[in-house]
Amino acid sequence: MSVEEFKKIDATKLPIGKLIAIISKNQTLYLNRHLEDFNINASQLHFLFEISHQKEINQEQIASRCNIDKGAVARSIRKLEENGLVKRQIDNNNRRQNIISLTSKGEETLKKAIKQLDDWEEYVFNDNLIKKEDLQKSLKKIAIKSIEVNEGE
Repeated sequence: MSVEEFKKIDATKLPIGKLIAIISKNQTLYLNRHLEDFNINASQLHFLFEISHQKEINQEQIASRCNIDKGAVARSIRKLEENGLVKRQIDNNNRRQNIISLTSKGEETLKKAIKQLDDWEEYVFNDNLIKKEDLQKSLKKIAIKSIEVNEGE
């Protein structure tokens, strides 16, 4: 469907999940194109965010937080390590696990990638229909409720 056709659809006829999925897909497409120069993709960017936020994290935690299977995380972490963006060290508390942390190159790459994400968000929010911060707060509340409804079952 073209963007012109999509513009004609009554927004109230579209499920919120579909709208969020469209936004997410297009953000991923944009990021994958703009992150090629950094030798990472959108999924790996999310891993870098998690690693940066936690400082030190294991692959199992990354998989859980990003809702991605452990094998895919292991492959991506290996590629990030080969590119010098992360390092793995054996966890002294559990020698079967590795602690993942960013290298200085990883921190610099993350800063540059965040700039690309900021550029996307600036374009998406440039018409001031809704403040980015208000949308973020509302979506976080909705995300919490969506998690709660599934945990209760």
